[in-house]
Amino acid sequence: MSAPPLIALVLCLTTSILQAQEMVCNIDALDKELQQGCGSALHARKRSNCLEEMLADPEKYNFTGSTIEIYVFKFMTEHFRGLNLSSRMDGKQGGGRRLRHAMNFPAELVEGVWARGVEQELVCIYMHSPCFFQEPGLLQDAHNSSVLNNNVLGAFLQSGHVAGLSRPVEIQFWHDTVLDASNATCVFWQPGAGTDSTGSWSREGCKTMHKEGTVICHCNHLTYFAVLLLPAGTLSPAQLASLTHMSTIGCSLSAAATLCTLLLCCFSRQRLRDNTTRIHMHLLAALLLLNCSFLLSTPLAASAKGLCRVTAALLHASLLCTLAWMAAEAFHLILLLVKVYNVYIQHYLLKLCLFAWGLPTLAVVAVFVFKRDTYGYHTIRTSEGYRNATMCWLTSLPAYYATFSYAGLILLFNTLVLGRVMMILRRIQRQKGQARKDCVTVLGLTCLLGTTWGLVFFSFGVFLIPQLYLFTILNSLQGLFVCLWYITVHRQSKPGSVSNASR
Repeated sequence: MSAPPLIALVLCLTTSILQAQEMVCNIDALDKELQQGCGSALHARKRSNCLEEMLADPEKYNFTGSTIEIYVFKFMTEHFRGLNLSSRMDGKQGGGRRLRHAMNFPAELVEGVWARGVEQELVCIYMHSPCFFQEPGLLQDAHNSSVLNNNVLGAFLQSGHVAGLSRPVEIQFWHDTVLDASNATCVFWQPGAGTDSTGSWSREGCKTMHKEGTVICHCNHLTYFAVLLLPAGTLSPAQLASLTHMSTIGCSLSAAATLCTLLLCCFSRQRLRDNTTRIHMHLLAALLLLNCSFLLSTPLAASAKGLCRVTAALLHASLLCTLAWMAAEAFHLILLLVKVYNVYIQHYLLKLCLFAWGLPTLAVVAVFVFKRDTYGYHTIRTSEGYRNATMCWLTSLPAYYATFSYAGLILLFNTLVLGRVMMILRRIQRQKGQARKDCVTVLGLTCLLGTTWGLVFFSFGVFLIPQLYLFTILNSLQGLFVCLWYITVHRQSKPGSVSNASR
């Protein structure tokens, strides 16, 4: 053998050894990275993509670590008759019986590959990590679901994407826990569209079966698979769609009704002489702003980020103002009924406007100026991650909890006022026996201006889905109810029958 061919052979062998060592280093680094926790999830995801590309070179390479296990198989398309594969990362159940994850690939796996006589490569990956397919710093996905035992099984052909198989791939996940079959579902990982998006779980094309100690997934494509444990009460795409339609119709009717009522009162100036009617009009204006901003929040979620933030801030401000005017209605109501004699409060309506319009607006403007990322794109997730809805709303948990507490204080105040008013009207009814009409009027006003919002505190457990439907129907139509109540009461009342509690 001459010298040049010998040197070429040595260089070829050296290159192959170096490539193998480099690949081992990448696999080891990935295995160690996954052990570090969720802080390195995004970086580990990028390294795994590079690793998948590198695995195309070796004839066959197996690796078993503490959190990752890899198998690579090469075969000729016409010779493939199926493959059954079990993981070495197993566990024990009661009685010492060993449990293993498994993947069974049918012969139809290569039915979409038309090239014959071409070598194919099947890569199978087993991972045991709580954050490999999740956002950094989170142990659960965005709608509080968790992956069963943090196990993810992946498979793909290097020759191309595999989907729409006539006979599905079977993936088996063992477990030693008691599962609710309705909340444990097979899913696959769907990468995000943008560079900043990590992706989400979806169950499209997968079916779930349950056996003792095992969840069996049948999926008609290849990717990364897992069993997602959904919390009780997670919305389905159909439920989200129905709630969206109901809220859109209800808010549209309320916006039209409040606008007509405001225009009617503007042309009827004698109706605006007393503070009671003026407070009603301010509440209707706040409800009109709330309904319009809510209707705009979903379509504008597809627009630029800056415009979405402005819409979210407008929706937040209108919600706070509406709640504040509900409190103003309750305060004015308690003055009317508790204080028998007229009470003089200087610049009464101006002070109410500063409280109900000024303070909420000032708070939202301050947040928008100093911490603009509080507002933005808010995703409403369903049990099927690929059918989510996006709107412009709060993106900060502290802001959400602050708004929730603010609403709770106002509803508590309105509830106390309602209880006090009921006691007063019951005493008057016993004395005169003619207060039934006033009782219905006051109770109707107070209930429509706050009580239904209290349903938000029942959004947990088995109450979640019924509460969402009831909350959506009643509160989306609140503007319409207030308008109907206002028109009915003022048509039956005589001029001068309503006395001022303050000026």
